[in-house]
Amino acid sequence: QVQLVESGGGLVQAGGSLRLSCAASTSGSTLSNAVMGWFRQAPGKEREFVATETWNGDLSDYADSVKGRFTISRDNAKNTRNLQMNSLKPEDSAVYYCAVGRAYSRHPGRYDYWGQGTQVTVSS
Repeated sequence: QVQLVESGGGLVQAGGSLRLSCAASTSGSTLSNAVMGWFRQAPGKEREFVATETWNGDLSDYADSVKGRFTISRDNAKNTRNLQMNSLKPEDSAVYYCAVGRAYSRHPGRYDYWGQGTQVTVSS
């Protein structure tokens, strides 16, 4: 079992920055072979892929819409992964979710554990 707790959402003006954090805790299992993905869902839209990275950081992938603006960083001491979001645009507004799975994938169905979600709103 993996528990994920997200933090860091909020309201920001276009061009601003936010950092989302996702703290992971496990019940006896290891995350060393896990993958953490980030997804977002805007009202009336399907959940869409944002970024993913293997737990050790050797592989990462970003959606074209966020490439060059969003970056995943790692805090291994706290079992936390962060999504740094820069140059935010109004179309980035959504509920953002972190998720953990075993497959390096853009598909949300490949992820087993999900955070509670955090709202990001970018005003124009």
